[in-house]
Amino acid sequence: MHCGDALTVLQSLPAGSVQTCITSPPYWGLRDYGTATWEGGAAGCDHLHDNWKRTTSDKTAPHMPSSQAVRTPYKDTCGKCGARRLDAQLGLEPTPEAYVAALVAVFREVRRVLRDDGTLWLNLGDSYFASGGHTAAGSTGFLATMPDQAAQRNRGTTTIPAGYKAKDLCGIPWRVAFALQADGWYLRSDIIWAKPNPMPESVTDRPTKAHEYLFLLAKSERYFYDAIAVQERASQPEGEPVRTGQHKSAVFNHAGTLGTNNGAAHRNRRSVWTVATQPYPEAHFATFPPDLIKPCVLAGSRVGDTVLDPFAGAGTTLYVAKELGRHAIGIELNPAYIALAERRLVQEVLPL
Repeated sequence: MHCGDALTVLQSLPAGSVQTCITSPPYWGLRDYGTATWEGGAAGCDHLHDNWKRTTSDKTAPHMPSSQAVRTPYKDTCGKCGARRLDAQLGLEPTPEAYVAALVAVFREVRRVLRDDGTLWLNLGDSYFASGGHTAAGSTGFLATMPDQAAQRNRGTTTIPAGYKAKDLCGIPWRVAFALQADGWYLRSDIIWAKPNPMPESVTDRPTKAHEYLFLLAKSERYFYDAIAVQERASQPEGEPVRTGQHKSAVFNHAGTLGTNNGAAHRNRRSVWTVATQPYPEAHFATFPPDLIKPCVLAGSRVGDTVLDPFAGAGTTLYVAKELGRHAIGIELNPAYIALAERRLVQEVLPL
């Protein structure tokens, strides 16, 4: 585990030293992870305020007292003491474009440290523009709301960026995927993470969000991908006719021919993965469910390879890699999360 800014730490890692990267960066506009430092001002000031406004769609606690309101930091300058805020964390950029540019820079370094046949498995959720109060000039405030988390006011701006409208879906995952493609990555697959237990939403003018994206990107045209390790059992026995008149076949093996696995019919893994969310009780932020990470580790690496997570959080990627016989490198900006990850590494045995 390395404590520090992902981009800075990545620049210190040797080129070609990692087989696969499996990660989930902070989502744009979701939350402040408490990594800011303050320059100047009053030493005893908490730099926080209770000026939190509930969106019209948030009806879960209409009578919440101010003492229970989400406490959010000031923007770049503390309104109490004038201290200047310094923060390296991702996700608080003023516009989607700035957030995308920051991620492109990080994953450019990831591509450098990957082996030539390496892959990147990138999980991203989306957000919405929503009204978050009014400025003195009467313009609508900005809040990027996440379906699976309680949203907080984005510190980088007070208005919806030009070109966007209140209630617009931001399209962050695809913006990032296309930007990485333009930067040289091979965009190989969009995988739908279907959540059978999504967080309920109070919205009544759109479906409840029950999925996120997991993108498979490769450093080179030819890359390591173990299809056999992640194949799934066929829904029908091999050779049994289906309505189209076709016959079920087993998955292609490494030699490029059809075959079976221990006599049972299997098929190539599909691009919709149904995995229940699995919160970790010691973490107040979203954590990867191990069942989402396991196929990425199996398909993207061999036993003894190195797996990288530059936004390690509670370290679930590292533990799955460890349980599957891989080495792992984690990078995390928040020292408290590193301490949590290290405790988990010693105490937990993951059910894989």
